[in-house]
Amino acid sequence: MTMKHLLKKKLIIPLVVLTVLLTGSAFVKSDFFEIAKQIEIFTDLFKEVNMNYVDETNPADLMDTAIKSMLQDLDPYTNFMNEQDVEAARINNTGDYIGIGAKVRTLKDKLVIVEPYKDYPADKAGLKAGDEIIKVGNTLVESVKDDAGDLLKGSPGTTVDVTFKRQGKTQTATINRAEVEINAVPYFSMVNDKTGYIVLSRFSEKAAAQTNYAVRDLKAQGAKHLILDLRGNPGGLVNEAIDIVNIFVPKGQLVVTTKSKVKKYNRTYYTQKDPVDTDIPLVILIDGNSASASEIVSGSLQDLDRAVIVGSRSFGKGLVQRPKLLTYGTQVKITISRYYTPSGRCIQALDYWHRNEKGEAVRVKQENYNEFKTKNGRKVFDGGGILPDEIMTPSQNTALTNAIADDNLIFDFATDYYYKHKIDNIDTFKLTDADFTNFKNYLKANQFSFETQTEKALKNAFEAAKKESFDDDIKTDYNTLVSHLNQSKIKALDENKSYLLDQLTDEIVKRYVYREGLYDYLKTHDPEIRKATDILGSPSAYLEYLR
Repeated sequence: MTMKHLLKKKLIIPLVVLTVLLTGSAFVKSDFFEIAKQIEIFTDLFKEVNMNYVDETNPADLMDTAIKSMLQDLDPYTNFMNEQDVEAARINNTGDYIGIGAKVRTLKDKLVIVEPYKDYPADKAGLKAGDEIIKVGNTLVESVKDDAGDLLKGSPGTTVDVTFKRQGKTQTATINRAEVEINAVPYFSMVNDKTGYIVLSRFSEKAAAQTNYAVRDLKAQGAKHLILDLRGNPGGLVNEAIDIVNIFVPKGQLVVTTKSKVKKYNRTYYTQKDPVDTDIPLVILIDGNSASASEIVSGSLQDLDRAVIVGSRSFGKGLVQRPKLLTYGTQVKITISRYYTPSGRCIQALDYWHRNEKGEAVRVKQENYNEFKTKNGRKVFDGGGILPDEIMTPSQNTALTNAIADDNLIFDFATDYYYKHKIDNIDTFKLTDADFTNFKNYLKANQFSFETQTEKALKNAFEAAKKESFDDDIKTDYNTLVSHLNQSKIKALDENKSYLLDQLTDEIVKRYVYREGLYDYLKTHDPEIRKATDILGSPSAYLEYLR
């Protein structure tokens, strides 16, 4: 880029931005000059760095980093999306993509099959969870600098040869690519002769239509009650959530309100269609990973006394995002408002705008929760997700269990288990105390080390003591404290035994009978589903929750 063009941009960019801002209503006049000033400073800086830095720079990468770093100070949901990010978002929203029909994890030197979808190309080619693809065609994965997962993409009907490792042995396979549909409702069936069960895993563009179909199909099979499972559902499209609520409540019912500093984003969402069934008893299952649109559905149906909520407190994401189109095929997803359920409560749990001294978002304290009333006058509260009417064992997503999951150790243990154990009847499968001991030994063998915040603080204090020559005086006490902390971590594993065994069980069962088989297994083994079935099986018990 020439100096002439750079100077031209330097003058034009602030003026264009200022013109755009002047057309809006969300800024006071004092903001205009400050924004234009900061853009001009940044333009100068960007020009000087790119023109004078000792090595070659990549302006696109620098800008991508600058924008994403800036947005990190707001909240986790306000994100800039380059062209590749936009395509990935399209896939997540529509549920359609072209490829091999498997969930894949991209690492530096391999592509790991996380889950092959039953009867789709990767599965038909014989690939299994845990397989490590090291070469696609003639290209080594480790030689690809960008997203190596793109190597697997291609038009339907084309083929791709892959070389992969399984339990240390190298194998090859040919995958015939096809169009793959990721269903919002991956499973529905009857639990017993009167109770239907529906799993809703995402709020994509097909969520409401597929849920509607499942409800009608189960009613045709004789369902007199329904269970809607939203556990682990991170949310998605708000309009789909409204339409799903509409299946069970009349047309014209307020479902959610959004409030923003920009007036045009202050909206009230009402049901727009005729319902399928306003009377059928309904239980909704939620957990700590049920978020956003999942909380709109569960929260509004709770407020309207239309469903009994069972499980553990939901995630607490009461923030609404909207994508804004930018130039050159990019987008920014901006948090524009907070949403409120029909009773008036916002269930946002984390405060990103009043952070603690470490810069961390803080949870709303329980003493600061506000009380609201459902349609029947039941007490409900804001401030921390949707609290179920029937609380089961809380989700134990502790720092320790999250660290184990992030290191893929549950996944890797399940892979080893699958190749070492033959299971003839998955319905009788149950992990034992001995299996949990083996898992703890597996963590140790794989050098799993979880450094707590306490350890980090102690280590920093000891390093400071060294600099000040006090380390000899406190070394014994320091080592004793570290030893006690390690013992506490072992104890913490045992305290999270039930949660870890549940996670291991789900992962292992999928290896033998796919995701569909896992849902079949859970229908008879999962305590939340059993509890929901019991509640629905007693009309008086069901109505008692709603009084």
